Amino acid sequence: MSRFRLASLRKMKIAQNKIVALTAYDASFSYILEQAGINVILVGDSLGMVIQGQESTLPVTVDDIIYHTRNVVRGSDNVFIIADMPFMSYANVKQAIENAARLMAEGGAQMVKLEGGAVVSDIIKQLVERGIPVCAHLGLLPQSIYHLGGYHMQGRNEEHAKQLMEDANTLQEAGADMLVLECVPAELSKIITSTVDIPVIGIGAGHHCDGQILVLYDILGLTQGKCPWFSHNFLSDTSSITTAISNYVRDVKSGVFPLIYQ
Repeated sequence: MSRFRLASLRKMKIAQNKIVALTAYDASFSYILEQAGINVILVGDSLGMVIQGQESTLPVTVDDIIYHTRNVVRGSDNVFIIADMPFMSYANVKQAIENAARLMAEGGAQMVKLEGGAVVSDIIKQLVERGIPVCAHLGLLPQSIYHLGGYHMQGRNEEHAKQLMEDANTLQEAGADMLVLECVPAELSKIITSTVDIPVIGIGAGHHCDGQILVLYDILGLTQGKCPWFSHNFLSDTSSITTAISNYVRDVKSGVFPLIYQ
């Protein structure tokens, strides 16, 4: 069976068939997620915190992402796999091209994800022109957490909301094939989702997005300390990891998550 393709994700947006995504970092969980019906796996730089025990995602390297992406690829046959570009791995166009190429050629990713607004539009354009699909990321940017001053909702005031809408359109025009919106008010994410043609995946961004993504360890209650407000421990409702993930898929597809959980 061939892997999920971008064209299939675009069709899901048009059909209003919710896209279900989770992070994963190894072959065993990759297999379980695929069996449960997950459409997209993100090999996220969140591994720095949940796997490596770092205080943030910043210490994660390209080699780290390649290693974990390889494992995820080995454990699955048909999910769509996105690899995060770590902090400062795309500081300029040359660096971005070299690192994105490695994530695809060595890691086996089908798409790379990078954070930022219009400032990264030229980098996205250059990657896309070289055949590298890109997922953009707006709203709360974990790689900029020290600049932002913490994990707070973004786009609450009119000026910032307008900037996020402009950035979304700019990144789409640059060639981004997907967009992650993190910690953005539901009404703003609704406007952005309906404005752009590319699939929009939300995390703490309400139920209007084309799909949802969470960190795997959060939905299994394995996160140390306080779980993000926008997540839910699906394992608390069952004794089976497989059932917990299947329930997440069910609830995203039906629209129950995140609507009644937040």
